[in-house]
Amino acid sequence: MNSTAPAPAKNADIQELQSIASQVRRDIVRMVHGAQSGHPGGSLGCTDFLVALYFNVLRHDAANFTMDGIGEDLFFLSNGHISPVFYSVLARNGYFPINELKTFRRINSRLQGHPTTHEGLPGVRMASGSLGQGLSVGLGAALAKKLNGDPTLVFTLHGDGELQEGQIWEAAMAAAGKKADNLISTVDWNGRQIDGDVDDVMPLGDLRAKWAAFGWDVMEMEGNDMAKVLDGFKEAIGRTGKGKPVMILMRTEMGCGVDFMVGSHEWHGIAPNDAQLAAALQQLPETLGDY
Repeated sequence: MNSTAPAPAKNADIQELQSIASQVRRDIVRMVHGAQSGHPGGSLGCTDFLVALYFNVLRHDAANFTMDGIGEDLFFLSNGHISPVFYSVLARNGYFPINELKTFRRINSRLQGHPTTHEGLPGVRMASGSLGQGLSVGLGAALAKKLNGDPTLVFTLHGDGELQEGQIWEAAMAAAGKKADNLISTVDWNGRQIDGDVDDVMPLGDLRAKWAAFGWDVMEMEGNDMAKVLDGFKEAIGRTGKGKPVMILMRTEMGCGVDFMVGSHEWHGIAPNDAQLAAALQQLPETLGDY
């Protein structure tokens, strides 16, 4: 890794990351409950990934955020409906005050249901309300880094249901064709989307073979085991710089961490009631202090 880039903001170890992840999951269910609106399922499933990325892997500087991100690793959230986990991780990293999480989805809040850029929320570099666009944005950033001689990396995250969007595959062809080997993209491969199982709505076929056929270096990772997530990131970074963009197919469980939310698409986009919130919080230790 480039020694002139900022170090990972926290460089937390596995035990610290697991502790942070519990608090982030608490933030998620409290935010969605408070607004009585939002997307808890995918947010809970991607918590370990985003906690590991921002607290251990990503070379970034929360105190000096810039939109261009020169000299820093960049992250683009394409499946923007999982904004609760993104906002929590950004706040817990110091991008904006933790207390602001209580404004989630409120009128005039910077924390809208899908991340936006017009409010100038630190940490957010693209609006991602419409699915399918993040890979194109990530590719543009990766190619800009190459043109600028910037050796840092670009990371993107996508839902597996999002792969039903044609723009994803146009960007996939372009990334391989332009040899964007400083780009690491991840698919949250939980098998579910808002209307049911992905295989019932629009089967995706053999994803590993499909991405490989599009010219990507493909690997798989367990996304709800912190040690395996860290190992996966290490492997993915080791594959950069070799002429191909890197694709991580990440197996997760929608709703991970809250037993009654796991195993169903039904918690994709509904809020818990008071009793459900209390039951969820009983399963998630408060480790850093609630907002």
